[in-house]
Amino acid sequence: MNYRPEGCLFKTAENQKYISTADGLAEAMEKGIILEARVSVCDSEHNLIVDLPCAEGIIPREQGAIGISEGKTRDIALISRVNKVVCFKVMNISSDNGKITAELSRADAQREFISEYSDKLAVGDVIEAKVTHLEQFGCFVDIGCGVPSLIPIDAISVSRISHPSDRFRTGQFIKAVVRSRDGSRICLTHKELLGTWEENTSDFKAGETVSGIVRSVENYGVFVELAPNLAGLAELRDDVQAGQNVSVYIKAIIPEKMKVKLVIVDICEECEVNHDFRYFTDAEHIDKWEYAPENSGREITTIFE
Repeated sequence: MNYRPEGCLFKTAENQKYISTADGLAEAMEKGIILEARVSVCDSEHNLIVDLPCAEGIIPREQGAIGISEGKTRDIALISRVNKVVCFKVMNISSDNGKITAELSRADAQREFISEYSDKLAVGDVIEAKVTHLEQFGCFVDIGCGVPSLIPIDAISVSRISHPSDRFRTGQFIKAVVRSRDGSRICLTHKELLGTWEENTSDFKAGETVSGIVRSVENYGVFVELAPNLAGLAELRDDVQAGQNVSVYIKAIIPEKMKVKLVIVDICEECEVNHDFRYFTDAEHIDKWEYAPENSGREITTIFE
């Protein structure tokens, strides 16, 4: 089984084959296959009604997510599933006067995902994730079968942001690294995939004028982001504010001081946030990440252990 975030299986030919007929549902139940379909209603008792071409699909409240029956997961986790694709395993199929009803369990699919995939993940493993919602303190993602994980805001990128929406959008697929785990709870990090200081500065040269985003205005200068893992310092200007798009002239790149000196040339029209990332590694596991150049005298390191 290729465990992936919810929504990835829905339109596949195999998934459609199983959910389209009662015989297909019965075969999936016998084989324990995880399927996907869209939730149309969360009823007054917080049971989820799932759209199936051949039957009425019902995910009872206590089967809607792991932790619901124990009170560890709030019912908002069910209410928020309406009009979204969810995964499930078929528990039972019944027929009454020609009406077919399929009882489903999303919690069972999540328990299988945890035992067969996430419990086997090690700190430093690089995984796929899907952004589900954004809070001031970080980004929640689906790491497979709707199981959530968190990327804290300070682990999103080296360049500081005021809110995760400065970097991510809901529904976006990203890569992340397992930062720590506490039992089945997994915490992720993202910045280690976005390149070192040297890797990022290799895309720029002194004398160039390039675009950037103002991230903060301090009394000694303006920090301008050139890339998610690279910011430079520009001289103060009275008309500059955090969040503005600017064009900057690169005065100097100094590896031994880890500095990029900039001059703000112009304040540009507001443009959409670029959510596309350049990942600097295709590795499936990282043991150690060193951001700072060797000759800088600084140590900015993540050790995954």
